[in-house]
Amino acid sequence: MDILLGIFAVIVTLALAFLMSNDKKNINYKGIGIMLVCQLLITWFMFSTELGNTIITGISAVFNKLIEFGTEGISFVVGGFMLEEGGVFFFNVLLLIVFFATILSVLTYLKILPTIIKYIGGLISRITGLPRIESFNGVNSIFFGQSEALIAIRSQFHHLTANRLYIVSASAMSSVSASIVGAYIQMLPAEYILVALPLNMFSALMIASIIAPVNVSKEDDYVDVSNVTNDKSIFEAMGNGALEGGKIALIVAAMLIAFIASLELVNWIIQAVFAGVTLQQILGYVLAPIGLLMGIAPSEVLDAGAIMGTKIITNEFVAMLDFEPMIGTMSEKTVGIVSVFLTSFANFSSIGIIAGTVKGIDTAKAAIVSKFGMKLLAGAILTSILSATVAGLFL
Repeated sequence: MDILLGIFAVIVTLALAFLMSNDKKNINYKGIGIMLVCQLLITWFMFSTELGNTIITGISAVFNKLIEFGTEGISFVVGGFMLEEGGVFFFNVLLLIVFFATILSVLTYLKILPTIIKYIGGLISRITGLPRIESFNGVNSIFFGQSEALIAIRSQFHHLTANRLYIVSASAMSSVSASIVGAYIQMLPAEYILVALPLNMFSALMIASIIAPVNVSKEDDYVDVSNVTNDKSIFEAMGNGALEGGKIALIVAAMLIAFIASLELVNWIIQAVFAGVTLQQILGYVLAPIGLLMGIAPSEVLDAGAIMGTKIITNEFVAMLDFEPMIGTMSEKTVGIVSVFLTSFANFSSIGIIAGTVKGIDTAKAAIVSKFGMKLLAGAILTSILSATVAGLFL
């Protein structure tokens, strides 16, 4: 029954994207079918095979070791604070972003990441028929944040039509930066965070390709990765990566203060009218039908829906902090589905981040993004639903 509900949820999600499509006649159904099969195979391999479990365990071990290294650096600077479990969130979790951003910057300077991303994107483009820029950006969005992913293709923005711009923006919003994966792993099970990365890449490309189909000529279908970094040495790359990571950590901290405080204010106002009712409870009821289709148990769907709703109206960090204490009381399937759903930038604030980044690159293109801002968020939410549903099929 759970599998049938999951399959129905996938169909409903794709159908909703179809209803939002601005060019139904040119949808690449073959490519979408191939990507859906890839999703199913990846999830089955990771969750249902011994080799897949070994790979996830190995990657988790690498991240945990990197977290240990990062913690050493944090301890040297803020050694007077308690860094063990239950310590200060900013020091325990957010400052790890500095170290992970440094590693990504160095790998980018050495052209290791750009080369890997280019060839994986090229493979996806070849088997699905999607244009290379969209495929490259989909893979690039696994490793870099919304702004960085779009900046990486800034030299080719003049090629992007409104539909192509929608797809690259959707990929950026529907993924997460590898620089903050270490922070996520501190709060949620690593295996679900790691599986969410490729699932979101394919889901974003599928949903966006249905909503905004593209057909690109061969002369316009190329990717230039020669200008992905301006660093002149590995030490400059380390320094710039550390500064960028510090900026991200401070931004996340500022957003958490603003969103959590605002959420408390909204709940205070609601409770002044309806005693005992919170915004999270309201969101739980709103998203409960979707949660049931995704495979969440009826006894857990209200709490899970509240967490998913919190993520949409605030951000994933706020939702993860609320969800972390619940993990021990919920079934493994619900934990997996909600964890995958939370692993993306699909929230209202991301619309502004995307629009602001595009405006910094090309003012004319920014006007286009502003027009489809809410449609971009709707597609990103469908992406999260699709990824979480596919994961739930194998839990």
